[in-house]
Amino acid sequence: MSRIESRLASLGIELPQVCPPVANYVSATRSGNIVQVSGQLSTHANGGIKGTVGVDCSLADGIIAARLCAINLIAQFKAAADGDLDRVRVLRLGGYVQAGPEFFEIPAVMNGCSDLIVDVFGEAGKHARSAIGVYRLPFNFAVEVDASFEIVD
Repeated sequence: MSRIESRLASLGIELPQVCPPVANYVSATRSGNIVQVSGQLSTHANGGIKGTVGVDCSLADGIIAARLCAINLIAQFKAAADGDLDRVRVLRLGGYVQAGPEFFEIPAVMNGCSDLIVDVFGEAGKHARSAIGVYRLPFNFAVEVDASFEIVD
């Protein structure tokens, strides 16, 4: 078991099977050592977290939703990088939160994703980030996050 897979196991995280795209795009692209992963929704085997944060969902729900996105991003990266999680550096996360009109804690929601990424990858997980509140996300999911990774030698 790799170092990162051991860390995931110690955190009680089992990576899901990657989901195929639902439209005309690919889940990830690779150019040289850079892997761009398409937006991952706050899904899991039992459905996921849907709704508008600050209306249907609490801040705590939003943080959990962003954490689910991180898990899905790691799974997609692993598939795109032929399974090697020990050679990753996280460059950037782009976070989108389906937010209610009076909900302004978008960065706090995105910390659910950022914190897990750093917990899993350590120093190599520290990243640049955007945190944006949006009116609607696909299929009414609460959070979507895309990412740029680097495969380091």
